[in-house]
Amino acid sequence: MTAVRLLSPVAGTVRPLADVPDPVFAGEMVGPGVAVQPDPVARQDVLAPCDGVVGALHPHAFALDLGADRAVLVHVGIDTVGLKGEGFEVHVEAGAHVRAGDRVLTWSPLDVAAAGLATVCPVVVLQGDPATLTHLVPDGARVDPGRPLLDWAPEG
Repeated sequence: MTAVRLLSPVAGTVRPLADVPDPVFAGEMVGPGVAVQPDPVARQDVLAPCDGVVGALHPHAFALDLGADRAVLVHVGIDTVGLKGEGFEVHVEAGAHVRAGDRVLTWSPLDVAAAGLATVCPVVVLQGDPATLTHLVPDGARVDPGRPLLDWAPEG
């Protein structure tokens, strides 16, 4: 198994998961990772952070299966499931193979914020070991979409 480089799915500012206003993400209950506070724009594409197969797919979130019991979750905003897909556009189907940087979703951070919801986007290594992650961008730094965010080394 080889290391995986995870790219930023959106443009914005890097934040620690501990700052995400959701205890599941902040407490790393589903896994370690990092969050990106997206730029406040009317329309933004959400990119695949790595190569994989689209597993779970919702208008507000998706998971990529990387094989070898490895998966990555990208969640677009917090409590955005309550929007029932309104304001989100899905560009892929579950089971599709995507490459790092492919467009998966489109959304409006401005509309989500106007609905009173947090727009922060967690990028989580599902059930991963925090010791296997190397953060490539310091907290508070700006990142462009498709730029390296994390390196995920094999466990063991």
